[in-house]
Amino acid sequence: MNYYLYRGHTLCAREVLPYEKLSALPAAGEVIFLFARTPLMGRETFPVTDAALLTDREGVETLDALTPAPEIPAELAAAIRDGRVRAVNRLHPRWEELLTLPPRQQKFRVNLLALGDVGSTLLTGLRLLGGDVISSIGICDLRENVAQRWEFELNQINLPAPYDTMPPVEVISPEELFAGDVFLFCASRFVPDAAVKDGDVRMAQYQLNRELAVLYAKKARSARYKGLFCVVSDPVDPLCRAVLLESNRGESGEPDNMGLFPHQVRGFGLGVMNARAAYYAKKNPRFADFLTDGRSFGPHGEDLVLANSITRYDDALSRELTELTAHANLEMRRMGFKPYVAPALSSGALSLLLCLRGQWHYSSAYLGGVFMGGRNRATAFGIEFERLPLPKALLARLRGTEAKLRAID
Repeated sequence: MNYYLYRGHTLCAREVLPYEKLSALPAAGEVIFLFARTPLMGRETFPVTDAALLTDREGVETLDALTPAPEIPAELAAAIRDGRVRAVNRLHPRWEELLTLPPRQQKFRVNLLALGDVGSTLLTGLRLLGGDVISSIGICDLRENVAQRWEFELNQINLPAPYDTMPPVEVISPEELFAGDVFLFCASRFVPDAAVKDGDVRMAQYQLNRELAVLYAKKARSARYKGLFCVVSDPVDPLCRAVLLESNRGESGEPDNMGLFPHQVRGFGLGVMNARAAYYAKKNPRFADFLTDGRSFGPHGEDLVLANSITRYDDALSRELTELTAHANLEMRRMGFKPYVAPALSSGALSLLLCLRGQWHYSSAYLGGVFMGGRNRATAFGIEFERLPLPKALLARLRGTEAKLRAID
């Protein structure tokens, strides 16, 4: 391993690079491991919590704590244990921007687009629960008086006193959407009504919603947006990928890597899948292990992967629980209602607030070229995925989901 000093940063790399050489790794301070990978094929920066992550390869195997780790110098291993190591892709043309990440904020300005069923319910959750981490919420809807209605309603929800414990809600124009720290994309051009009771309802929305998501991805690029672009609209995970890739295309349509970084785009759809699995686990003792040792992975949709237990994994039981959970939305539709309250709160408000607080939660983040849902948290060093010793049968299911997500254009 080679150690370097570059513009005040301690770097390490396996390759010989044209930077000032260090004879030893400093005993304190951040260490940046430089790896080499085609841009936008995975995360461009992330915290290194295990020597197995010192690689240019990334995929669902990244989630497996049983992945073999290479031999590394003792001083680098100690730095990893101390939480001082972060990886950066030196082949990204803007890699130097990643050498210094902004410090984690205490409070965030959140801007939300579209106040339909999901957006308005999500907004209510953020107003009620987000006072510790949200400074204010801007809302925008292109329909007349919709944003005005929710500004009027939400700002009238309050405790007897004090009157400033909840984040204020204000109406903003479309031009102000990217003047903040978090952008919530809740817009849809097509949402099947309650009469639709079967089929893949989420993917049915993809093409029309993709066009709309890409429009705002390009607006984020034009604004040189530095905050989080959070997708809540269905289908969450493919839309995230479209947002990331299309924001990085120039006017010619060719990739130029001048748009959003992967860590700026997050998908909020898996939280409700995990909550639905817990709902079924509470009702059926056969699934009870999920409540203490279960995990949720993959997209908010048909290719969801649930593990009834990590330490006592049962493939058949896990697939049965997955089937129930993935189609819970259709059960609500059979009752004659659109399933939006639990998604807006479990996937939206509650998961977003945990994310902003830097706590473990379920959401989708970029991993190996697709947006993969899993348990993760936002750190000062980037997005950290939970890594567990994954049973082989579970890892095989994750590889299948990864391949299906990659095939969506």
